[in-house]
This record gives sequence, structure tokens and C-alpha cells, in this order.
Amino acid sequence: MTEWSLVVPRQEITNAQGRHVFGFSRIPGVLTYAGHEFPPADPMPWRVTPLGAITMILELEPLSPQLPPSPVFGLRDRPLLVPQSGSARGLTIALTPAAAYALFGLPLRLLANASVSAADLLGRDADLLIEQLASTSDWTTRFALLDDFLLPRVRSGPELARPVRAAWHRLTSGPARVDAVAAEIGWTRQHLNARFREEIGLSPRTAGRIARLHRAVSRLPSARSWAELAIECGYADQSHLNRDFRGLTGCTPTEYVRG
Repeated sequence: MTEWSLVVPRQEITNAQGRHVFGFSRIPGVLTYAGHEFPPADPMPWRVTPLGAITMILELEPLSPQLPPSPVFGLRDRPLLVPQSGSARGLTIALTPAAAYALFGLPLRLLANASVSAADLLGRDADLLIEQLASTSDWTTRFALLDDFLLPRVRSGPELARPVRAAWHRLTSGPARVDAVAAEIGWTRQHLNARFREEIGLSPRTAGRIARLHRAVSRLPSARSWAELAIECGYADQSHLNRDFRGLTGCTPTEYVRG
């Protein structure tokens, strides 16, 4: 899925003061790197939609005392509130399910709707990596260090079942019915649901809903009306778009674009 990026209400982005630096990886399945620096400020909550990626935040300065240190966020089927308090500095890594499965070596159902410390998943290596990242102030060097750390681990890790990979790609690339996808890969719908939940962490239907939401958000700048956007992205109508948007993000489309 290409439209995996954060969906945060615009007003929250407007209120935030900070710096972001983006980098790209040479590793298949590592979608992007994002460095962030937030100066000391009043506590502010971030409301983040479910993503089409597993994210790992390596903290050089803690983002929030209410989260595990350097948290890894699995796939989610509900909004996530991330309270930022004070200054924060670190790097976010976005991973496809295939790359996350290889890197962490466990079924992604164990991370679904959860946040776990990177050290709990990667051991002492995570702490050593963070020490390396903190020892340089150059973002390009930091991104290269991430590539060097991740490449051998992702290459040598376990693989998602090929039918599960195919189902993920099909469900997140465009509108698709779960029963049709199951037929394409030669599984029953029930078997696809069970294996997909085990290895990915969400149901196939939910993965499709999240992908559809991100397609809608990516098309907002060019949409002439909410009704047109709904039909273009595979919703039954504007009411369907509104219900799904609120269910996944915690706000309406109008609230999202406000500010």
C-alpha cells in the first residue's frame, strides 16, 4: 500500500512546533524514515489514525512518559492518542508487515493495537543502535546507520506466507472483496481470515478499510466534493465515508481538514 502515511487532524499539525526530516531506505519493505525534533512546549495530544504500516520510534529524547521507551506500534483498527509532553527528538521507521515480520520474528497479531519497547523485541541491539544515532547530529548519517542495522536482519528474518503477502497487496492496492481475494489465492474466506489475523494482526476486511481511508485522504486536495470523493474511493456514498472516517480516525472529514 502506498498511501500509508500519518493521518492527523490539520489543527493539531498547525498547533505543533517542530522540525521533521525525511529519508528513504534502500531496503525493500522499509517505507521511509522520519526524524523529528520538538522543542519544549506545553503537553499536546496527537490523534493518529490506524496506519498501513508498523512503526518504530527510536527515541533520542522521550516522546511521552505514557509510552514504552522507543515504542513499536503494531497495526491498529482504532485511533491512537499519543500525548507529547516537553521536548522530543528521535526517528520513526515505517515498515510493511513483511519487513516487520522479518525484523521482529514473531506473528504480528502480538503487536496489533499495542505498543512495545523496541528493546523488548530487538534486545540490547536496539539500545546500541540508539546510542549510535544519538552520537551524531547529521540526519543523513543517522538514516545510513538505520539501513546498516536493518538490512541484514530483514534479509535473514522469517517470511510471511506467500498467500498472505498476496492478499495484503491485493486488499491494500485498491477496492477488493475479501471472498474474491480468498478465491484468487486458493483459500476459503475463513482460512484467509485466520491466517491473515495471525500473521498481519488485523482482519482482511479491516486492512482494506484502512487502505481505503488513506486513499481518500491522499485525494482530498483534488476532490470537488465529499460525495465525489466517496464514490471515487470505493465507498457506497458520502454517509459511508463519514462513518468510516469517524470510526477509524475519531473525527469527521470536515474536522480533519479544519485549520
